[in-house]
Order: sequence, then C-alpha cells, then structure tokens
Amino acid sequence: MNWKTLGESKHIVNVGFGWDHSLSYNVGYVYQIKSKLPLILNANFSIPSGDNLVDDFKTKIGGQLVVLNNEKLKGSVSLHGIFRRYENPLVRLVNFGSEMKGVFGYYKTNYFVAGEFGFDKAIVTHFKHSELFKDNVYAEVTDGWYQPSTGGNFNYGIQTGYSFSRYDLTLNIGKVVTQDFKTTPLIPFYFMLGFNYKLK
Repeated sequence: MNWKTLGESKHIVNVGFGWDHSLSYNVGYVYQIKSKLPLILNANFSIPSGDNLVDDFKTKIGGQLVVLNNEKLKGSVSLHGIFRRYENPLVRLVNFGSEMKGVFGYYKTNYFVAGEFGFDKAIVTHFKHSELFKDNVYAEVTDGWYQPSTGGNFNYGIQTGYSFSRYDLTLNIGKVVTQDFKTTPLIPFYFMLGFNYKLK
C-alpha cells in the first residue's frame, strides 16, 4: 500500500499471486476510515494452486494504522485475525490465528520502498484424521481442538511498489523462520506480486 497516494480513497480492491508456503492467489478489499492518522480495514482471501482449490484456503480480516506519518518517511502497524484450512490424505486441519506486522519505509507519489517484520501465530487447531491415517498410522488417534497453540512463524523482508493514476503495482519478498529460530520451512522464502485499484 502506497500511503502517499491513498488520499481520500475509501474503497480499494486488490488481487495478487505469489509464494506463501505454496503457490497461491489472493483477492482482497480495503476500506479507509476517516481519522487523524491513516487507518484502513481490510479482508483478504487466498487459495493455493492445485486440483482441489477449496481443500486449502486462508482468510484474513483486520486493520492497519500509520503511526509515523512524516512527509516521506512512514511507519505502520497491522493486526489481523486468520482462519485457515489445510487438508491432505491423512488429516484435515482448521485453525484460528493472528498476524501482527510492522512496516517502515520511504514513500513518494510514484513509488515506495519499505522494510517489514511480522509474526504469524496459529492459536488453536482442530484435527480431523482420515481413515487412511487410522488404518495405517495410529488407530486410537483423537480428533478435536488442540491447545496450546501449535506454532508460529516470523517473517521479515522488503516491500516496494510503483503507483500511477488509481493503480499500485506492489512486490513483497522476504524470509520465514519458525518461532524457535531453529527450523525453517522447506522453502523459507515468500514473495507476493500485487495489484491495487482505488475505486474512489
């Protein structure tokens, strides 16, 4: 999001694709609230590429507030609630989580460059094991909600974009590490290419 060109726009739609643990596509909506500091509410829905698109998905709902609003240097914080679903032949996982992120960067009318640091946490997860799992792995496995939380990931990287007319082309790229700082995902990187359109 280029805060420099947000102006009085209230409604923004966005689409994108990239790598977030898998190749995925997303669509979202942003609403700007009139306030002293720039404040937006947003919702996002993403699905991975594959044959059964509804097997896995992620939804995010939350907001982002600019807390440092200088002419060119701007910093923002965001908080989102997350609902995810993941399924394979052995188990179906459904979890509720949260994502917190801070962004600081240099913003001009035509472009911006910023650093980002965030934390994505799965708070509670529901496990539903398949008959294949019970027959071949562990017959007495118990389905249900599991606590405490099952894991979290830190992510850090850069975001940049080019703005023209009512449009933004954006790129996010960075690295992912688990909360214990000892392990990393199989592919420990993320990137997202996005397109924003300000409706009015």
